[in-house]
Amino acid sequence: MFTTRPTLQGTFGMVSSTHWLASATAMAVLEDGGNAFDAAVAAGFVLQVVEPHLNGPAGEVPIILAPAGRAPKVLCGQGPAPAGATIEHYTSLGLDLVPGTGPLAAAVPGAFDAWMVLLRDHGTKRLSEVLSYAIGYAERGHPVVDRVGETVAVVQELFETEWTTSAAVYLADGKPPAPGALLKNSALAATWREVIAEAEAAGADRDTQIEAARRIWREGFVAEALARFAARPAMDTSGERHAGPLTVDDMVKYAATYEDPVTYEWNGWTVAKPGLWSQGPVFLQQLALLPDQLEYGTPDYYHTLIEGSKLAMADREAWYGDGTPVSLETLLSPYYNMQRRSLICPCASHQLRPGSPDGQQPRLSHFTDPDSVAVLDVPMGAGEPTVASNGGTRGDTCHLDVVDRWGNMVAATPSGGWLQSNPVVPELGFPLGTRLQMTWLEPGLPNSLRPGRRPRTTLSPSLALRGGEAVMAFGTPGGDQQDQWNVHFFLAVALRERVRGGLDLQGAIDAPNWHQESFPNSFYPRVMNPGAVTVESRIGAEIIGDLERRGHRVTVGDPWSEGRLCAVARDPETGVLSAGANPRGMQGYAVGR
Repeated sequence: MFTTRPTLQGTFGMVSSTHWLASATAMAVLEDGGNAFDAAVAAGFVLQVVEPHLNGPAGEVPIILAPAGRAPKVLCGQGPAPAGATIEHYTSLGLDLVPGTGPLAAAVPGAFDAWMVLLRDHGTKRLSEVLSYAIGYAERGHPVVDRVGETVAVVQELFETEWTTSAAVYLADGKPPAPGALLKNSALAATWREVIAEAEAAGADRDTQIEAARRIWREGFVAEALARFAARPAMDTSGERHAGPLTVDDMVKYAATYEDPVTYEWNGWTVAKPGLWSQGPVFLQQLALLPDQLEYGTPDYYHTLIEGSKLAMADREAWYGDGTPVSLETLLSPYYNMQRRSLICPCASHQLRPGSPDGQQPRLSHFTDPDSVAVLDVPMGAGEPTVASNGGTRGDTCHLDVVDRWGNMVAATPSGGWLQSNPVVPELGFPLGTRLQMTWLEPGLPNSLRPGRRPRTTLSPSLALRGGEAVMAFGTPGGDQQDQWNVHFFLAVALRERVRGGLDLQGAIDAPNWHQESFPNSFYPRVMNPGAVTVESRIGAEIIGDLERRGHRVTVGDPWSEGRLCAVARDPETGVLSAGANPRGMQGYAVGR
C-alpha cells in the first residue's frame, strides 16, 4: 500500500508528535540519557510554545503511561470547575451556555501539575533540563507554522480592540506572524526562568525542586497572576465582558491524580483509555459494537463504523461525566452492546439514540432537541481549530507519543489555554483555558457545571497492549473527532498486514479517514449536524456513493483533511521500536533510531 513516509523502525527510541520541533526535542532528551517520560515532559512544554493556537501552560493534559514491566496508569491533568463556578452564577448573567472564550470558561489549569508529577515520579531529568528547550524557543523564537498566523488573523480585531495583551505577543508588528517568521514570547521564557530560580532556591535535590515548582504554580506568583487576571472582565463569545470565578484557593486545592485506565479486550488486543470524565470509553464502546465479521475497507465497513460511532456518542452525551452513576461494566458489556448493535440497520440514522444501561432512563440537554438545536452549515474543523472572530473554537489540541529502549511508553494529548481562549496574562506570557465550555448550564446532567467537578473533556490518548505488555501508544487532536479517527486508525493497524515484521503504523495513519457529526459538539455553541459525515475524497467514489444511498449526508473533504494521528510501538519479543506520524497539515513528524 502507498504511504507518504515509511514506518520508522529502530531499537533506541521513537517519538511522534504534531510538531517536528517537539519530536526533535523529545529525541534530544532520549539521546541525552533521559527516558520516555523525561522526553514527553520536555516535548510537552515545547508544544506550548510552537503550537500556541492548540495548547498552552494553563490548559490541560490527560496522560496514559506504561512504565516498563508495570501496568498502565492514567495521569489526569484535567482541572475541575472553580468553587465559584455554579450554574446559578452563570444563569444569573443571562447565559444559557458557558461562553466559548473568556474568564467564565476557565477551569482550574491542570497541565503544569500533571507534567511535574510525571517528571517527579517517572522521569530522571531535573526541572531546568526539561524546561530549557521551551525557554530557548520562547526566548530566541521559533519559525511559525502557517496555522498560527491564520488563527491570529481571524481574531486580530478582537486582539486589537479588547484583548490588547494578546496583541502585544501575537501582533507585535501590527499584523499576524507570517509563515516561517520567528515568533518570540519573552514573557513566557521569563516565567519559566523565574519558576526555575525559585525552585532551585528551595534546595538542591531534584524532587525538592519539582515540588517547589508545583507550589510556585499553585500558590506563588503564577497562581496570583492567573487569579488576578481571571477577575478582570474580558470580552467573550456572549458579546459581553465577564470576569471569571478562578481564585488562588482553587489553584491551591488542585493536584494531578493517577487512576487506573478503562480497558476493553478485542481480538487479542487490550485497549486502555481514560475514564468517563473523558470521551475515552467512546473508543471502547465502538469496539464492543463491532460485529464478529467485518471486512476492512468495504462499503459496509464504513457504514457500520459510522453508525456505531453515533450510538457510542449518544451514550457519551447521556451518561459520560465526572462522577456519573452509570456503570462502565454495563456500558461495555456484551449484552448491552448486543442490544445497541441491533439498532444498526442498512440505512443511516439521523437521530440521537442513547441507551438505558441497567434500566436507567437517559436525560439529555434541551440543546439536543432537533427542533431547537442549532445545526452547522459547514463541517466541523478537522484537527486544527475552527476559529470564529470572537475566538470561539471547534476542534483543537496536539498530541505526542514516546517509547524508549527500556520499554517505557507514554501518550499525552495536551490542549487548552490556546491563544484564542483568553487574553494573555502579560506578566506570564500565556492565557487561561476554556474547558468549562464543555459543561451544561442545566442541573442534573452527567456533565452539568458543578464546582469541583471535572468538565467532560474530548482529550483521549490511547494505549494498546498484547499479552499484558504495552505495544502501541497513539492519539490525535481533533476535539470530538478524536475517538472516531482513533478507532479507524486502530482497526487499520489490527485488521491489515504487518510491514517488515512490525505494525504498519504509517499505512494506518495515511489511510483515508472520516468523521460524523450527529451529536452535540463539545465546543461552544454546542451545535450538531444530524446525519452528516465528512470523508476524505481519497476514500473513493464507490464508498461515497454507497454512503449517500444509505442516507448519510456526505461532505467530501480534501484528500488529506481527516485526522492528525501520531503513533509509536514496541514489539515485546524483539524489542524493535516503530513510529509513524500524520502528513496532513505538514507539521507532524516521527523521529527515532
